[in-house]
Amino acid sequence: MPNKEDILWFKQQFQKQIEATIQGTPFSIDLITAIACQETGEVWPVLRKKAMEVDRLLELCVGDTLDADKGRKAFPQTKAALLAVQNGGEMFAIARQALEDMAEHIAGYKKVAKNPNKFCHGFGIFQLDLQFFLKDPDYFLEKKYADFDASLAKCIGELQTALKKLGWGNRTSLSDFEMVAVAIVYNTGGFKPQKGLKQGFFDGSKFYGEAVFDFLRLAQTVSGTEGVPPALAPAAPGNASVPPPTPVSVTGDVYEVNVQENMLRLRREPIIDEQNPNGNVIARLPDGHLVQAVTGEASNGFLEVETSLRGAHLRGFAAVRLLKLTAERIISVDTPGLAPLHRAIAPVMMPRKEGIITTRNKPAGPLSLNEPGQPGRKGATPDELRQELAAIIDWLAVDDLTHRRYQPGNNHTFCNIYAHDYCHLAGVYLPRVWWTQAALVALAQGKSVVPLLGKTIEEQRANDLYRWLRDFGLQFGWRQTGTLSKLQLEVNQGAIGILVARRRNDGRSGHIVAVVPETQSHQARRNATGEVVAPLQSQAGAKNFRYGTGRPNWWLDVEFAEHAWWLHS
Repeated sequence: MPNKEDILWFKQQFQKQIEATIQGTPFSIDLITAIACQETGEVWPVLRKKAMEVDRLLELCVGDTLDADKGRKAFPQTKAALLAVQNGGEMFAIARQALEDMAEHIAGYKKVAKNPNKFCHGFGIFQLDLQFFLKDPDYFLEKKYADFDASLAKCIGELQTALKKLGWGNRTSLSDFEMVAVAIVYNTGGFKPQKGLKQGFFDGSKFYGEAVFDFLRLAQTVSGTEGVPPALAPAAPGNASVPPPTPVSVTGDVYEVNVQENMLRLRREPIIDEQNPNGNVIARLPDGHLVQAVTGEASNGFLEVETSLRGAHLRGFAAVRLLKLTAERIISVDTPGLAPLHRAIAPVMMPRKEGIITTRNKPAGPLSLNEPGQPGRKGATPDELRQELAAIIDWLAVDDLTHRRYQPGNNHTFCNIYAHDYCHLAGVYLPRVWWTQAALVALAQGKSVVPLLGKTIEEQRANDLYRWLRDFGLQFGWRQTGTLSKLQLEVNQGAIGILVARRRNDGRSGHIVAVVPETQSHQARRNATGEVVAPLQSQAGAKNFRYGTGRPNWWLDVEFAEHAWWLHS
């Protein structure tokens, strides 16, 4: 399937034509590239390496030989169905010859080409289906699909139709997820929000929507114009390509949060449910935090605002009485890794005496795992990263009773240990131990500090990890994200996700879980509009599980003072 070199070739060949055609639409060069990769990515990446003119390459971009016996429902379901319509014989001859010609170069089609009743149903680099032969026979009979501009025009037309089906006909911009939703309609004719990207043709390992999203993100890391950086910075091996935090887009007045006793609760709706005051809380904003008004119109004592909190783009309703107008006009956005380090404060781990092996079948302690053969995350593609994270989850086997490191007992649970182990094996720093306050002061003064348990370092519980992420997360590549949908979407690309809640009673344990990539067997829970309401989680706790969606909205329980969703590439 297409790689970065193939995508670079595609953009260098066709970017100017694509950019001219998509002007005035919400589509991007990367979406069009992703569709070409998904539709004929088994063909043109092979042909481009041969001594072949581009026109001939485009003529050979055909495929899809599935008939009714393999589930095809659209016209023509069989050779007989095609022959039965006007000019059907001529079309079959073209479709049959196209298959034979393409199969000379693409090994996967050689076997099916031996069947004289088989023929191609998809034509052009964007694969217009032969079902449209009844509507526009000349496009196929005159081989207009071999002309890139003609094929592109058909593709854009179908995408525009899909856009209208989704009710987005007036949109001037789309998120990555929304663009792929349009592509799913392009493929299937419909989109069911509650299914997320698991829609469209299923190739045995992933759905059309999942594949197009992977290609979209890959295309975003490749620039087709020399000297122009790509839309998305390529990730180092072992990391996912994660887009930068979303900026605040509204232009209303800027207000400062003005609280004294408690933080401001940003709510999904401008109401407070007296029975469950935390039920619609999106986030808690600290004193002095800046928010920007959406319209400036108050509703029920609330003002709709946007803000950015440690990289999380948030939009919700804030109590007017807790806001103070300021002269500020712009709200800055924190970016992971760019926050200033507190001088020489570096990550720390529990020192290990020589020869000590820390294993899963021993009780939990401050040392990190170092078992021989433990898995890691080194992949360079979403498929590789997802497989590696699945291997980590299966190797940790948090539900295996012989893995005493995670088993609850004597009123103790080990969600913090499991979250650390998951991140540790994935190559992401989430501390098992961290510097004491006195050690942090000494480090900030440039002094050398030796890690000594109980003196300069201490173990981190879930409540401690909540505070560590808040205070130090940005410096170590973490950032908050504003919605569970965004968190699950990026985790599905092989990123690392954490959901953490701090207990109101600090003497009681908070809770922290890993948010993990969806599989064909395990998915997040979505509502009717497609919003993720419970991400796919992996945890140790009162109940240990490798995959699950947990108790609904557990992080909003009254015993928790605050919660946050964190993301790391």
